[in-house]
Amino acid sequence: MPDTLQTTLGTPTLSAVLFFLAIVALTLAVTYWAARRTRSTRDFYAAGRSVSAFQNGLALAGDYMSAASFLGIAGLVALRGYDGMIYATGWLVGWPALMFLIAEPVRNLGKFTFADVVAFRLRQVPVRIASAFGGILTVLFYTIAQMVGAGNLVALMFGVSYELAVVGVGAVMLAYVLFGGMIATTWVQIIKAVLLLFGVTVLTALVLGRFDFSPSGLYSAVAQRYGQAALEPGGLISDPYEAVSLGLALMFGLLGLPHILMRFYTVPDAKAARASVLYATGFIGYFYLIIPIVGFGASALVGREVITRIDPGGNMAAPLVAELVGGTPFLGFIAAVAFATILAVVAGLTLAGASALSHDIFLHVVRKGRATEQEQVRVARAATFLFGAAAVALGILFKGQNVAFMVGLAFAIACSANFPPLLLSIVWRRFNTTGAVCSIAAGAALSVLLIVLSPTVWVDLLGNASAVFPLRNPAIVSMPVAFLAGILGSLTTRELDAEARFDDEKLRTYLGVGAE
Repeated sequence: MPDTLQTTLGTPTLSAVLFFLAIVALTLAVTYWAARRTRSTRDFYAAGRSVSAFQNGLALAGDYMSAASFLGIAGLVALRGYDGMIYATGWLVGWPALMFLIAEPVRNLGKFTFADVVAFRLRQVPVRIASAFGGILTVLFYTIAQMVGAGNLVALMFGVSYELAVVGVGAVMLAYVLFGGMIATTWVQIIKAVLLLFGVTVLTALVLGRFDFSPSGLYSAVAQRYGQAALEPGGLISDPYEAVSLGLALMFGLLGLPHILMRFYTVPDAKAARASVLYATGFIGYFYLIIPIVGFGASALVGREVITRIDPGGNMAAPLVAELVGGTPFLGFIAAVAFATILAVVAGLTLAGASALSHDIFLHVVRKGRATEQEQVRVARAATFLFGAAAVALGILFKGQNVAFMVGLAFAIACSANFPPLLLSIVWRRFNTTGAVCSIAAGAALSVLLIVLSPTVWVDLLGNASAVFPLRNPAIVSMPVAFLAGILGSLTTRELDAEARFDDEKLRTYLGVGAE
């Protein structure tokens, strides 16, 4: 019976140790190779702009298919049924908007960070400070989810404490970024994407094999065990306002993620940037098509009781069903792939956070654009260390949360603090410095405040009886307020220089004239 399922999770096994060591050794070898080629800020932040469209598409997919996508969605589908797929759907539908609205302007207008685009024709210091604040806030919330997933996974695989596991993941991730920069991060993400797509494909086939390769047979087994409600909407989100708010965050949050936007600077030109999004959409769409099957398979074969007993957040559903259908060696492989997934995403996030501190704050605010290459790389590495330490501390603090849900909150901040000023700066001539600062400040402050007042923090973490703000995801309120703040701030003041430079910006946006 599933309630007496025997699992090796929590006990180190030879296969798990070997797969873990093999992946860590491979990625550290890539880091060593990349470190010898990282000599300038262009190498450290943008891999020398030498990544092809196909490679960048794989790296984008590797950056995006995080612990939330693999462990979190599988766990939500296993525990909550049909509604768990809302995250897969929401995270996918933002990619066409990214390709048509954002990819080309970001590549042509920027240099290393999305703040380059927002500040292109505005006053540098206030916009850079505000953009760095919004970017770092987004990246920190996103990183929390990855560290929680990593801590749970490593703790269960090796039988060590959660806290020690988080510290260990942080140390390996710092080695990637400190020494290899974007070159190492890119290739680690490519390796991870290939391994993850292969591993989940095999896992899906093994799950369907238990039901004669019939999806309807799988769904019938789920319905027989947990009722027809497991295959119908309402298991996770029943409030329509909550559903719309989550959908807005998942779709438009993608367009404000600093570590995703940063990848467009690694390709030679805007054409390659658009093509890389097309490749990434294909890889990610395929992944999100099959990962719910893994979740339903865990629900039918392992059982919700066993999954929640191992991990209350459901994050171990995929490893548990992998062990059941493929044995202990396959569990070791899947767990090692999940570990590589987390390392690659955290490396990209850390690089994005460090670039905001070093490129936007140190170079443009502190040194007014007058810093040597050596100084910039040195500060970037110091910022990387600080950001890594913060990620470890926050990962320990948020122990026990579902990783897909935590990433949903990061997307709410991204779509509120980063997306509105980024879009307005590209399409609206009247948009100015006051509007940019007001938009970022309002979106960031309101989204974080409403998250604190929501049931997620106010009730689940702080133990209050009821929440001040009823929705778990604030995007339906915070994103419109950020747009409104940007519009009102721009209309109440005039910045003639910014308006005059709008035509130069459009020329560079569409033709790439002057793009680096």
